[in-house]
This record gives sequence, structure tokens and C-alpha cells, in this order.
Amino acid sequence: MKVIITADHAGVVLRSEVKALLEEKGIPYEDAGVEGTCSVDYPDYSLSAAKRIAAGEFDRGIFICGTGIGMSIAANKVKGIRCALVHDVYSAEMTRLHNDSNVIALGERVIGPGLAREIVETWLDTSFEGGRHNRRVEKITTYEEEQ
Repeated sequence: MKVIITADHAGVVLRSEVKALLEEKGIPYEDAGVEGTCSVDYPDYSLSAAKRIAAGEFDRGIFICGTGIGMSIAANKVKGIRCALVHDVYSAEMTRLHNDSNVIALGERVIGPGLAREIVETWLDTSFEGGRHNRRVEKITTYEEEQ
């Protein structure tokens, strides 16, 4: 698995924690986020990283901003991206099991570093369940392709 991680100015601290977890787990990643805390526009970072996932350069993405909301809205505009805004471990597990999410969005102003690590670890370690859920994900894919 290869991961791209990105963050705007409001997600740089949490991004460091997540990068440390990826390194501990030996998961290759690229950091495509902003350097520093000067204000930037989150769509620039979210859309750029999401396009690279959709193009097959990466298997998954971890996007971080103040709330995770902006990053998730922008990422979900890219065909082939299923970005879940997650602030708890249960949702992280379920979005992989049932939705086959390929991007997770986190909010640095919403969750702390310890919880973020638990969320990301659960999300990375959980596989898509398939079955009836595959049919549902395929409906989303079909809709995207019709647009």
C-alpha cells in the first residue's frame, strides 16, 4: 500500500503525528501538504492529492485540515474518490468495511493526536468487506461514470 498525505495550514501538527505512525508501520507515503502555518486554500491540496489517487499513483490518502470538512468536500469532487470524514475509530472501520473508502479526512481542531493515530491505524488495517456492500459501491461508481 502506498499513501499520500496532505494538509493545509490547519492540519500540519496532526499530519506530523500521522506521518510518524506511517513510518512506524513501514508504509510508504508521500507528503504533499503545505509547509508551515501560513494560510492556504485547502482545495489546492485536496484536489491535487485526490487526482493522484484517482490516477493510480497511490492506493489511499489521508487529508487533514482544521475540521476535515473542506478537504473531504473537495476530494469527493474527484471521480473515483470515496473520502470519508472521520472523527472516531468506529467510523474509520466502517468506512473501510462497507464503503471501501480510499481517502480519510481528519480535523486537527476536532481530534487529538492519540485518537488520530487510532483512527488512521484502524482505517489502514481494515479491508473492504465486499458482498452486498460491493453492489452499493458499484452504484456510486456507475453514477460517476454517467456524469
